[in-house]
Amino acid sequence: MAKKLKKINTKYIFVVGGVMSGVGKGITAASIGRILVGRGFKVGAIKIDPYINVDAGTMNPTEHGEVFVTEDGDETDQDIGNYERFLNKNIYKENYMTTGR
Repeated sequence: MAKKLKKINTKYIFVVGGVMSGVGKGITAASIGRILVGRGFKVGAIKIDPYINVDAGTMNPTEHGEVFVTEDGDETDQDIGNYERFLNKNIYKENYMTTGR
């Protein structure tokens, strides 16, 4: 007899908006995630950056901003740190994608 699988109703929210850094896209995404967690939803975060560099640590901080290092040692965008603090969970390198990797 086959087991019946529970249907998972996954929803996605995309926060996009130009290439200009520092306008609040990351903090907006983290805030929406925090609200959803407060309402009982399971939330994950993925950051996709168009950098040719492999990670944010190889970029000039004046062009990009601060670098956040994840628990597994990946040098990421500072938004990943906001996601971790707002969602109260570790975000790993699999959740940070750049053009260079």
